[in-house]
Amino acid sequence: MWFSSKKQKIAQQDTNKVLADVLSNGIELTIEELIQYQSKTSLINLAAAKNLHSKMSGNYLARTKGRGMEFDEVRHYQNGDDIRAIDWRVTARTGKTHTKLFKEEVERPVLIATDLSENMLFGSQLLFKSVQAAHLASLVAWHAKSRGDRVGGIVFNQHSHAELKPRSRLQGVLHYLHILSKIHHKSMQSQNGLTDEEQTQNMNSFEENCGRIRQLAKPGSLVYLITDGFHLTPESIRHLANITRHCELVVCLITDPLEHDLPDSERKISVAVTDGDERQQFTLGDDNIAIRYSEQAARINKKKEELLSKAGARILNFSSGETLETQLKNGVTSWSR
Repeated sequence: MWFSSKKQKIAQQDTNKVLADVLSNGIELTIEELIQYQSKTSLINLAAAKNLHSKMSGNYLARTKGRGMEFDEVRHYQNGDDIRAIDWRVTARTGKTHTKLFKEEVERPVLIATDLSENMLFGSQLLFKSVQAAHLASLVAWHAKSRGDRVGGIVFNQHSHAELKPRSRLQGVLHYLHILSKIHHKSMQSQNGLTDEEQTQNMNSFEENCGRIRQLAKPGSLVYLITDGFHLTPESIRHLANITRHCELVVCLITDPLEHDLPDSERKISVAVTDGDERQQFTLGDDNIAIRYSEQAARINKKKEELLSKAGARILNFSSGETLETQLKNGVTSWSR
């Protein structure tokens, strides 16, 4: 270990306190820690960030304008405008015909696709990426429920998936949280090193689940894909690009601090790192190695974001090294544009 014993003890005490606050040991997943996010829905905002292509009735204000319940603005009358919406006061004052515009109320299904594949079962500091992904999915689900939106989606790993059609009320959220906990437990039980053939199967599984999201997402839906982007392929990007044609797609990329930078060390220490199959040596405390490592990691993460941006997704970045509450309060990312 590269920390002194005193520093290590202090760091461990801080970590234990944070884990106690989120009711988690950082590795396993329980319903209790997911339910606690019901009281934290004010941390995020699921307001529409793009124009929707479908016209439905419901209970949130869309970016589209028409004859709805809430006044938005007044503009010059154009051919085809409803004459019942003419603002006669502004028309009389300006001498030119003006019409009122209203924000339409639209019911929007919220679909949450949570990736709990084996590559997500990793964490170097506070939480496994899979646990952070489940926490984020829970926060989104509770917020959608508080707005009156229907909640559904997909929870998947490399072996199986569960598809949940959007449902209203508390039962829809609790059902999703139960599936999160169940599949995460199965992922932990099946955790082991993967062969090249199994790695290929994982990529195919990710592609297939992106295809399932595409089929489940009806026009006008808000779709959240929570993953580390480890298995992004041209085929999965094609599925995601099709989703963005009629829905709003937000991809939440979960990364671990070790996937960005090597740990600091006051002296040079050689450590072994393995992904379960290959083993590699790193020298902590070597500035040149640390720089090369960070640059390569930055290129990998940038490539992921470029692929997702081309697909039309909005990207939010989260770390498994801090609680969601800390990151959102500190403005690590933005939920609406």
